[in-house]
Amino acid sequence: MSGASATPVGVADPARPWRLGVLGWPVAHSRSPAMQNAALDALGLGHWRYQALPVPEEEVTGTIDALAAAGFAGANVTIPHKHAALAAADVATPAARAIGAANTLSVLADGTLEADNTDAPGLIDALAAPVAGRTALVLGAGGSARACAWALREAGCARVAVWNRTAARARELADDLAIDAAAGAAPADLLVNCTSVGLHDPAETFDLLPLRPVDLEGFPTVVDLVYRPGGTPLLEAAAAAGARTVDGLAILVAQGARSLERWTGRRAPRDVMDRAARSAVG
Repeated sequence: MSGASATPVGVADPARPWRLGVLGWPVAHSRSPAMQNAALDALGLGHWRYQALPVPEEEVTGTIDALAAAGFAGANVTIPHKHAALAAADVATPAARAIGAANTLSVLADGTLEADNTDAPGLIDALAAPVAGRTALVLGAGGSARACAWALREAGCARVAVWNRTAARARELADDLAIDAAAGAAPADLLVNCTSVGLHDPAETFDLLPLRPVDLEGFPTVVDLVYRPGGTPLLEAAAAAGARTVDGLAILVAQGARSLERWTGRRAPRDVMDRAARSAVG
């Protein structure tokens, strides 16, 4: 999944001032606009603009349908619209179909809308280490959790398990992807938090997740998709336990770079994107 840049979307005229954006609800905290606009400037595409698109659930399908007419080359999609994005698109990549969720929409040259999922390869990119033969525990059962679990399975993990506060949702995801459902947080080589726990109230982290700080000694690598100023309690405790940590901004950059490459056909300046994401005020 890592490696070459994504296939260009085939936009006919790069001189045109294309629009890009991120759909979510809420989305004001997103650092994607700062990150992607810095990348566009670095690529000499400063006449393209990337914006936050706050869209409530009842309006998401209509907004997606209007993207091409509104001058968009594509858009990222975040919580809670990833399933709706897949359903609203005209076509979908094999990865998006297999995962059942999309985080990247692209307007193709013929005007059709394609759904893709760059969360999955973005996780593998950000890990920057082989996962084949390793074990993984994914926390959550939403669109990001599905993408991460699928990515880890496809990358050759010996065992992927998923936990969710609602056990039925974990079992449903596990059955869909032919992985395991976990009742708790048994030790694994890799822990990936795909829940929103820690984003709004960090103090709730170890009340709402199925582990305590001491349990993190059983996870050599810990990934938290949540990103917030000052870091998250989960990653702080993981680092104190001696784990290698990967934060949500690293994942954001990796998946965003792949989306940008899909839209522009140019290699994304990941170092520029990382600096912009870390300096932005969400």
